[in-house]
Amino acid sequence: MNKKIVTLTLACLLCHSVLLAQQALFWGGPQITSPQVNPDNSVTFRLLAPDAKEVKLTGDFLPPQGWIPGSEPMTRDEKGVWSYTTKPLESDLYGYALLVDGLRMMDPNNVHQIRDVATVTNIVITPGGQGDLYSVQNVPHGTVTRTWYDSPSNKYVQKRRITIYTPPGYEQGKRKYPVFYLLHGMGGDEEAWINLGRTSQIMDNLIAAGKAEPMIVVMTNGNVVQEAAPGESSLGLYKPTMQLDGTMDGQFEASFTDVIRYVESNYRAIPKKNARAIAGLSMGGYHTLHISRYYPNTFGYIGLFSAAIMPDQSRADSPVYRDVEGTLKKQHENGYSLYWIAIGKDDFLYKANVDYRALLDKIDMPYVYRESRGGHTWTNWRVYLSEFAPLLFK
Repeated sequence: MNKKIVTLTLACLLCHSVLLAQQALFWGGPQITSPQVNPDNSVTFRLLAPDAKEVKLTGDFLPPQGWIPGSEPMTRDEKGVWSYTTKPLESDLYGYALLVDGLRMMDPNNVHQIRDVATVTNIVITPGGQGDLYSVQNVPHGTVTRTWYDSPSNKYVQKRRITIYTPPGYEQGKRKYPVFYLLHGMGGDEEAWINLGRTSQIMDNLIAAGKAEPMIVVMTNGNVVQEAAPGESSLGLYKPTMQLDGTMDGQFEASFTDVIRYVESNYRAIPKKNARAIAGLSMGGYHTLHISRYYPNTFGYIGLFSAAIMPDQSRADSPVYRDVEGTLKKQHENGYSLYWIAIGKDDFLYKANVDYRALLDKIDMPYVYRESRGGHTWTNWRVYLSEFAPLLFK
């Protein structure tokens, strides 16, 4: 066959394939909008699945069934479109998924997803309050950088990845900034707070409103055996898990000065106690508690969000966990500006936090206590961040 004819034939076939793809994209069926936020903040979810026998919606806006998120059946119309409309929802960020004949799947009409450990979830934001704080607004924006630092004090991994937020105008100026170290929970990593926690949106909006001081926010990976988040290290693409060696064994706390040293050597950071804050959720709250008392003259602001509290007996032999009461007293004597504790009434760590506050009361160590509704959820932790950050560096 003539070479020109072969080339022309292949080009025609390619063009035909592209046209078919475009036809499937634009004219291949009804255009589905899902999710649709309605004027009253109810949300309508839709799925085209004409052959499905049952479709359910599951999400954190539905009443939970124990530890399992609640679910509600969706209704099928004559075109095979399944739909469900919620009651009006409070302004917030919500996660959801679909159950199609028992199989969990993402909403194919919603590209907005987040990962929590090994679970991927669609998200929707309802406006008017907290949801506006979690959304990108027309305000000056900070910069989010993923970079690497050396951690020679960590016996497991010495080259590690970190996420750092710098406030609007940082690159153009010369001023120095206070630093807020923000720690994730078990199963999380250096991506958790920036994605699930909406840290950059919250900080941009609080700073723009004059509610928070401009600051650097440092989000570490608290899993000492990891170089970085799954898929971001030399180990390649592997399934995330919560069952990691070295979890809460004292290594992260003992090596935390490596993080501070890197930040204060590479960023325009103010190297003073009252220009340093540290806070974390769950395991990150545990790390915050022990880092701040193990280095008792390092942080002026401390925040425990739904914190795990004391090490179990198998880890109690670490030097980091010795003489908890004595080091807390030393932290108190050295002075600090704020010790902030927050937890939900239904959190499984509620009793541990009650007992910890009793210890602080016993040694006359002052703190601010914030109790919310709900349990061990990102819904609470985003709120805690939005309330804690405005209290810093005043």
